Amino acid sequence: MTEEKEIARIAAGIRRRVLAHTLSQNGGYMSQACSAAELLSCLYGGMLDLAPLYSPIAPPMFSGVPRVGSDDYLTGAEFHGRRDPKRDRLVISPAHYALVVYAALIETGRLREDALDHFNKDGSTVEMIGAEHSPGFETTTGSLAQAISQAGGIALARKIRKESGKVWVFMSDGEFQEGQTWEALQAASFHKLSNLRIIVDVNRAQCDGPMDSVMTIEPLAQRVTSFGWKTTVVQGHDTTAILEAGRKNTRSPHAILCYTDPTRGLPILADRAPVLHYVRFTSAGEKARYEQAYQEMVR
Repeated sequence: MTEEKEIARIAAGIRRRVLAHTLSQNGGYMSQACSAAELLSCLYGGMLDLAPLYSPIAPPMFSGVPRVGSDDYLTGAEFHGRRDPKRDRLVISPAHYALVVYAALIETGRLREDALDHFNKDGSTVEMIGAEHSPGFETTTGSLAQAISQAGGIALARKIRKESGKVWVFMSDGEFQEGQTWEALQAASFHKLSNLRIIVDVNRAQCDGPMDSVMTIEPLAQRVTSFGWKTTVVQGHDTTAILEAGRKNTRSPHAILCYTDPTRGLPILADRAPVLHYVRFTSAGEKARYEQAYQEMVR
């Protein structure tokens, strides 16, 4: 299978798997799967240089938070394979995308398929809002927008150690309404962290409705560039463009802004506009329409 076909397969699997889970749980972050499927399929499907796994990993039970004097806890980074100075690191920033990340890990053979049976259950690491122990999550990123600061610190340490691996951050556009994001951009530029990359799901939607109705972030590319970053704007469902942008070598930190459609692959979501953030079915009839859409996906 060609890289392009494999990435398309992963993206389709992410949307299908998240919709199936949303139907079974009567709720889920569906629009995030629609908008970010290609971004995550590109990352996990070949753009990241991650260590291979010999078989999918079962999610461990929660063993406690990191604490002074103990290093016996695991983080979700184990699903990205053994750490190596030459390999990439990925920090997931928007923790509410957790279900979409789990689906991507399953589709790429890094997380065992039955992991979602443990979703949001007491004692499970497969949490609705990802934390540092959740599959694929290397750190806890706070309420929003803390991952870019954490990744900047990791990138600076790797630069000092002369490690060749890059540090990636997957972000949502709502994080550009947060002051910490801009401080982190400025710090990364000052330290010339050419090993730092961010890839942003610019789906222009957030929990209270359209981004522009809450607080506009545009012109985003110009603003990020003004902070000393190399900035590339792509259509966020064009996997060829995403891969090309992600494989560029730059002398400065690099931001890839992917403009996406939060109803991509599931057009009936548009009926919920302008608030698309979370799907909770309001009637048996509405759920039946989504069940029909799922059947069309699996044909």
